[in-house]
Amino acid sequence: MLKGRAFKFGDNISTDHIIPGKYAHLRSDLPELAKHVMEDADPTFANKVKPGDFIIAGKNFGLGSSREHAALVIKIAGVSAILVKSVARIFFRNAINQGLPVLICDTNKIDAGDEIEVNLATGVVTDLTNRGQLTFGKIPKVMLDILDEGGLVPYITKHGNFEL
Repeated sequence: MLKGRAFKFGDNISTDHIIPGKYAHLRSDLPELAKHVMEDADPTFANKVKPGDFIIAGKNFGLGSSREHAALVIKIAGVSAILVKSVARIFFRNAINQGLPVLICDTNKIDAGDEIEVNLATGVVTDLTNRGQLTFGKIPKVMLDILDEGGLVPYITKHGNFEL
């Protein structure tokens, strides 16, 4: 069970919003890069986010370049999952590979600052602030296993292969 606060963003959050290009020189220092995560969308985000919190956004989250470290710095900043109306395909894959859940659901009823709880196994999001519930599609078992291990590399290191 994941639990934290909601940080809300709009549509079309690109990898440039997630990792501003002016910090590209920090790509080999991801903890330092994570101090600037989402800075072009909300300059206060990196200072306010706490372990377990969620990014809530609209359509087409993660569009742009295929920087896999975009998902990784979100995870390093402490975000436990991203809830969106839709996500760019490459970002989705990068996030799962890095052990960061991206959940597709109708995020309109979640407000900034709401306390939410996510059950990855049942596909239910509970907004503890407004007592609402949302659902997202059932996550395939292999994907849940990858997320449980912290990403694809830890999964392969532990299991050596996939059981599909």
